[in-house]
Amino acid sequence: MSAPRLRSHRFPCAAALPLVAALWLAGCAGPAPQAGSTPAAPTVPAPATPSAAETNARAEAAARQLRSLMDASDEAMLARNPMAGLFRGDLRRAGEFGNPDSPAHVAAEREAAQTELNLLDAVSREALNADDRAAYDSFRWSRQLALEANAMPLAGLWPLMPLDQMQGWHLLMADISSAQGPAPYRSVADYDAGLSRLQGFIVWLDGATDRMQQGMASGVVLPKVVVARLIAQFDQLATQGVNDSPFYGPVRQMPADLPAADRERLTRETTELVEDQLRPALARMSRFLTTRYLPAARDSVGLSALPGGGDYYAWLIRLHTTTGLDAATVHRLGLSEVARIEGGMQAVMREVGFAGSLGEFFEQMRTDPRFAPASAQALADGYAAIGQRVAQAMPRLFGEAPRTPLVIRPTPDYQAVTAAGASYTPGSLDTGQPGIFHFNTHDLPSRRTWGMETLYLHEAVPGHHYQGSLAAENTALPKQQRFDGNTAYAEGWALYAESLGPELGLFTDPYQRFGHYNDEMLRAIRLVVDTGLHAFGWSREQAIDYLLAHSALSRTEATAEVERYIAMPGQALAYKVGALTLQQLRLRAQQALGPRFDLKAFHRQVLDAGALPMLVLTARIDDWIAAQQPR
Repeated sequence: MSAPRLRSHRFPCAAALPLVAALWLAGCAGPAPQAGSTPAAPTVPAPATPSAAETNARAEAAARQLRSLMDASDEAMLARNPMAGLFRGDLRRAGEFGNPDSPAHVAAEREAAQTELNLLDAVSREALNADDRAAYDSFRWSRQLALEANAMPLAGLWPLMPLDQMQGWHLLMADISSAQGPAPYRSVADYDAGLSRLQGFIVWLDGATDRMQQGMASGVVLPKVVVARLIAQFDQLATQGVNDSPFYGPVRQMPADLPAADRERLTRETTELVEDQLRPALARMSRFLTTRYLPAARDSVGLSALPGGGDYYAWLIRLHTTTGLDAATVHRLGLSEVARIEGGMQAVMREVGFAGSLGEFFEQMRTDPRFAPASAQALADGYAAIGQRVAQAMPRLFGEAPRTPLVIRPTPDYQAVTAAGASYTPGSLDTGQPGIFHFNTHDLPSRRTWGMETLYLHEAVPGHHYQGSLAAENTALPKQQRFDGNTAYAEGWALYAESLGPELGLFTDPYQRFGHYNDEMLRAIRLVVDTGLHAFGWSREQAIDYLLAHSALSRTEATAEVERYIAMPGQALAYKVGALTLQQLRLRAQQALGPRFDLKAFHRQVLDAGALPMLVLTARIDDWIAAQQPR
């Protein structure tokens, strides 16, 4: 239940400031003079309207000032968080792990956020053009949230819970160190950097133990269900043999062109580091979790059970949805969406001639053997075929495609038990790493083929791979908008991408259309269940039962979903809130522009500025709509 990493999910929204200022000025203007009142003072001539050249010069100067600040902020962030560079293809600090979540790191992040907000106040927002105002507003949003996260009381919560079974550093480092993740292993320097990173991670593990002990003393501890999953993961990573361990991946596939002496040295040093230092550190963490932490862990699963947990959850809702919605409003929205989507499911049920109840139809969809994948390879082949169909249709909806390649691979075994049905790992043109669409083969009989089309659209094209790669490849954007983001934008876009299935020639099979409804239902259910768990006292079992009652997920999938929400509070809210925002913006543009509406141009407006908070994106689209109106 560690804090969301603001380098990956970012951005109060300054986009609202002009409206607030306008209302304030209107309220202070005073009443109009009445007839017979004292004559007004002589009129003072209004200042001369600046020329276009003067306006452009002011805009350019303010834009340079803003970009300089954002560039400096980004470079300083990478110095404080060296691992962030790997996910961008920036290898300058590839050998550094850093000290994430430590007291020194929290203090440095807090100081940086406050300093950068002070510097941003000196930038004239009014002088900026529309694109630069969006960057300004996004940057302020990001820095304000970072300041709150790294100051008390929030800084007294999340650093004391530095691990979870979904996005913990032990999983990230296994992926990064496997030679199948974002870090390249092509040169001697790459291998030496990997060894150095692992040494930093080993030091971090002992520091994480210290912080968890502090949490035990203050009552800020993880739920028992999360700890049980962590123990299983650490045990597996600590005991895997050479042929199975991800940490030996670079040795197993060492490039043949490396000099023989280096191959021998790197093989020896990797073996010694993993056997003599890493495995003992992983085993120490497992023993600590088993013997000391698990007895102190809490039986409750929601954040509201922690001291200050309610305020922390409210902050997480703002972070992940980029809105001012509260838990009760989100919960009601979820209930409404669940009811709407159930209507679509019932229409599919009637179309295929099923005569029972919706619950009975769910059971058939879960258990009918015709929907079980024949093999892991059959899943891979099926996703490849879907990808080819989508690629042929994409030019109808989009004017450009990313240059970063995409590959399809099964989810690694060490992640599969707790992982979702599919996921995406970003690639990089700079390092030559492709984007990776992972599909989960754990408990293969429980996987359903009717969900394949919508999963591909979400995780791959035109979902995460398309959006993330286009942003990363757009060098005209500030790096924050190229590489960072916020969950509502990224996951909202991916869920919106699912809704494009019919326009891309998919969902012609009613069962695949059911799969789309089922996945959309999952995102609606998340609004109900995540808030239920963390704001309204729901139990793990209550949440699992709700998923099973309102979707065709198997118990394995429903359990993994609920445990994900327990481990990552608030993150699951972003999908539906972001997607609804995008769908409403598209409808607004269609209604305002009528026959002048161009879907490719709309998608370009959404994607070209990179990841923006929803309120900032809304202002951008409103400005674009106004610019298309006849003058």
